[in-house]
Amino acid sequence: MSEAAFLIFAGILAGIVSAVASMASLVSYPALLIAGCSPVAANITNTAALIFTGPGVLLASAKKMKGHWLEFGKYCLFLLSGAVIGGLLLIAFPGKVFEKVVPFLVLFSSLGLMLSGGKKAKKNKHKRKSRKGIVAAYVGLFLGGIYSGYFGAAAGVLHLICINYLSDDEFFTINAMKDIVGAIANLVALLIFIFGASVNWKMAILLAIGFFIGGYLGQYSIRFLSLRLVAWITFGFSIILASWLFYSAYIV
Repeated sequence: MSEAAFLIFAGILAGIVSAVASMASLVSYPALLIAGCSPVAANITNTAALIFTGPGVLLASAKKMKGHWLEFGKYCLFLLSGAVIGGLLLIAFPGKVFEKVVPFLVLFSSLGLMLSGGKKAKKNKHKRKSRKGIVAAYVGLFLGGIYSGYFGAAAGVLHLICINYLSDDEFFTINAMKDIVGAIANLVALLIFIFGASVNWKMAILLAIGFFIGGYLGQYSIRFLSLRLVAWITFGFSIILASWLFYSAYIV
């Protein structure tokens, strides 16, 4: 019961952090390690649970998504094709390789969050966009998909930066698209993992319950929370996590 309560609470917190700061895995991934998962098993199980952030966000933002599904579909095509490649890469490389790479992925994720500024974007009407910028944003979605399939911590930051450039919608809608497309990318990666790796479904379901609740609450909370404060707190924890993972992989 204590493990179940811990994982559900971690899922709620991670779901909120996902909506606010796009860093769900920096909460849920270490929670799975604490619960006894190996690094690779924790990453795969985390991917399975992350899918349920999307339905929670969709429930909270269904009205805002009306009229935006075609636009959303274009982003999906690029991001999901990358997620397939990322999932295959995770299965192809041995667990020890993943353990040595993941500290740097966490550090990269935290830096990405800080570079994004931790700020709400204002309503984006009639933004100036260059053709090179548009191409770069779609390439960024594809690369973000690869990252999502392989590890995914703060992949939402990359998705948010790209979608925010491409879209003229208000931040609430852009943020919702980012979370929903990220959940679908995790679903694609999970379908690949099912055939090449094992998922701890007990832990995944417990986390998923929390993700659903947290995704719903987080999509509302972005209207009231200071994103810069959340960004700095998450950055601090991610540095600690990256240091611990580096110590475990290279020193112990």
